[in-house]
Parts: sequence; C-alpha cells; structure tokens
Amino acid sequence: MQRILSGLRPTGKVHIGNYFGALKNWVKLQSDYETFYEIADWHSLTTKYDDTEALKQRIIDTAIDWISVGIDPGKSVLFVQSDVKEHAELHLLLSMLITVPRLQRNPTVKEMARDEGLQEKLSYGLLGYPVLQASDVLIYRPEKVPIGEDQLPHLEITRELGRRFNNLYGRVFPEVEPVLTDIPRLPGMDDQKMSKSLDNAIYISDTTEIVLKKILNAYTDPTKIKKDDPGHPKGCVVFAYLRALEVNSIEDIRKECRGGDRGCVECKKETASLLNDFLEPFREERRRIEREVDVVEILKSGGDRARVEAKKTMALVREAMNLW
Repeated sequence: MQRILSGLRPTGKVHIGNYFGALKNWVKLQSDYETFYEIADWHSLTTKYDDTEALKQRIIDTAIDWISVGIDPGKSVLFVQSDVKEHAELHLLLSMLITVPRLQRNPTVKEMARDEGLQEKLSYGLLGYPVLQASDVLIYRPEKVPIGEDQLPHLEITRELGRRFNNLYGRVFPEVEPVLTDIPRLPGMDDQKMSKSLDNAIYISDTTEIVLKKILNAYTDPTKIKKDDPGHPKGCVVFAYLRALEVNSIEDIRKECRGGDRGCVECKKETASLLNDFLEPFREERRRIEREVDVVEILKSGGDRARVEAKKTMALVREAMNLW
C-alpha cells in the first residue's frame, strides 16, 4: 500500500474551502493508501508567532472538524507536527541544500506575506516555510501528497530537495507526486481566495443562520442588476458553491441564470439551503465528538505512530550524510 502525507495549519475551525480543497479528498484516500495527516502547528507560527494563547484550542478544534467530516483515526495517522521533533532536525539539514534566492522566488510565500500584511517584516521562518513543509513530507517517505493547486510551488521545492539529497548522499527519499482535488480552489464570499485572515470564509461548523447570512452577502455577477438581466455563472461565487456541491440541476441553473430566468436572491437562498443540508451531518458529528471523544488522546496516539516512522527516516538520513 502506497503512503500519503498531507496537512493543514491549525488556524481555527475548518472552512468549506479546506473541505472541498483537501479534506474531501483525504477521506476518500484513506481506503486505498496508508495515510498520515498532520496538524501543522509550527507552520502556523510563520505568520502568527505572536498569537499562541489559543493555539492548543485551535489544534483541538481542527482535529474535531477533521474527524467530523470523516478522517478516521483508526485508518489514518492523525497527529500534531510539533509532537514529532524529528521534523525540526530534517528541516535544519534540508535548509543547507537550498538557496535564499530560490525561496524568494516562491509565489505562495509572497501571497501569504501580502495577505497577512508582512511584506516589510518577512521572517526567516516564513521564508523557509517550504523547507519545513518539505521535511514534513519527506520524513514519512510518501509516494503522493494530496494538496490544493496553490501548494504546487511548495511541492516542487520538496521534490527538488529530495532529488538534491538523493544525488548528494544516496537515495533515501521517493519523488513525491501531487494528488489534486476536482475543486482545487473554492473562492471566498468576496471572490478572493477563501481565507480566515480575509474574513471571507464559511465554516463547516457555522449555524444554518450564519450560513444563510453569509451566502446572502456573497459576491455575484455585478452586471446582473435586475432579475431578468442575463447572468454569467462562471464569475459567480454562489455558482461555484453549487458546482462544489455537485447539484444535479447545475446545468438547468446555468441556463436559467444566463437567460435571465433566475434572480440572484432566489439563487442565494437555494444555495444556502443546499449547503446547510450538506453541512448538517458534519455539525451533528462535531457535537457528538465534543461530548464523547477524547481528541487529545487520539492526537497523542497518532504522534506516537508518526514518530516511529520519522525515527526510521532520520536513521537513514544520518547514515547517508555520515553524521555522528
């Protein structure tokens, strides 16, 4: 059975962009692969190093959301990044194999710095984010990594570092391949990338009332002023959510919008209803987990399992590099 590693930062409760862009795929992959899923708390420090007071709670909230949508701790190794210290050791060693100019060319780091307002105070940690991510992946020697399309530049750095290490010291790491979802990027309510920092996200734990309110305020076609004006579904956030939900009548909705037979308010209310129906099982499972499941124990057990594999890899790395 091939191995997969992926992860997300614990920035709080999970939004539907996380679900359709990553978690939906993770759940499906559990049946066919040996899966390792990491709550990347060190990565959260690259932009939120001054905001750690609620970090432990964010880790727990993240784990609850992951389990509520179908990540099964019995099938997958669910763990916290900082619980496996070997990640930091491999990060240090891999940082010797990449130049600063190569990291500065990474478009995703530039995007993160812009979104977080950190252009003028880019830290070493944020600049080296892709190297830490490479260590997260390579330390488990997986064959594949399920990611969103915005992470492809990071994965390419991972592949480069793996190749460089193998060429210098002997083959230790496989060349990992990306596994993209059918919906690699879901827009936020303002048609930008869905992000907690941009306050444009719908969370899988949002109540029905909150989902309706957010959808009613979502960005739609600015050229469609009146109900009978022709619309353009391709640029409509609400239509993107309908497509993600795989609504059976999506083609009829597209035609009605283009023909001026469907108003935006009507479409938003219908979308909110469909999205709430979709999210309700996750909400119910979240409530059950909060009542009945020891999430901390699940994460500690996952950390123990992850550490076994990480130690195996680091023994190979040290031997290949002739370290003491």
